[in-house]
Amino acid sequence: MTVLTVMGAAGIATADTAPIGCGQWTASTVASGYGTLENLAFDGRGGLLLSEVSLGGSGGGLQRLTADGVRATVAEIESPGGIVVTGTTAFVNSGNTARSGLSDAADGSIRAVDLTTGAITTAATGLTMPNGLAQLPDGGFVVSRDLGADTTLTRVAPDGSTHPLAPGLTSTNGLAYDPARRKLFVSTTFDAVSTLAAFDADNLTAEPARITIPGPGPLNAADDLTVGPDGAVYVALNVLGQVVRVDPETQRTCVVASGLPFTTSVRFGSGPGWDAHSLYATSFLGTVTRLTP
Repeated sequence: MTVLTVMGAAGIATADTAPIGCGQWTASTVASGYGTLENLAFDGRGGLLLSEVSLGGSGGGLQRLTADGVRATVAEIESPGGIVVTGTTAFVNSGNTARSGLSDAADGSIRAVDLTTGAITTAATGLTMPNGLAQLPDGGFVVSRDLGADTTLTRVAPDGSTHPLAPGLTSTNGLAYDPARRKLFVSTTFDAVSTLAAFDADNLTAEPARITIPGPGPLNAADDLTVGPDGAVYVALNVLGQVVRVDPETQRTCVVASGLPFTTSVRFGSGPGWDAHSLYATSFLGTVTRLTP
């Protein structure tokens, strides 16, 4: 999700019947004092990678945080968005700005950062406001866009060429590929209804299954998401300040955490020092929060 206007906290939505794994999780602050945090990913080597932009919405970089609090800048990246780590490479969206989305400027890209050497290369160009990011089994990517005239998905082939995807799904934002189901999950942000769409990765041109997340779409402002070890999808509701759990099989939803204003992204811990049973959440307020069942 891109920074627009800070809105007041909204009321808490009513959840459906709570499946196993729901109930309010305990929240504790891991870090604060960052600029606007858009996304996160674990590097598998003890680091939490963070997409950070300035409060003014320009500049930015890929930051690294260790479990014992050590901070470092990995790479300078203009207005970074989604992060995907594959081996020793972090793929990061660049150019995720409201200005580009509203002006339809194709000045975005996917940058590949070598986590060992720090070298930066470009995996794709010609993208408009690339927000969420997921990597497909063929090595290509899908990027989302939630503002502007065309807020659908873009598929990036392994050779870097771009192709429109799912024209019927708009205001797209969070992305996560689930290898166990071979499903691509996508959230929508500013539509009247918050939708979690599930694509068959082997047939991305087919109409996705759709699950409705309770509450008015713009007041939820569904942002990034992740697939948990339990197979459920966990979605950050940015404006509402909640994290919801969605069971893709039963379509039941429940709130696992609230009182988290402007939460942007969630991931389960991975690598030395990070609890695999806890969710870690970023926010526009520059915080990293641990959510423990």
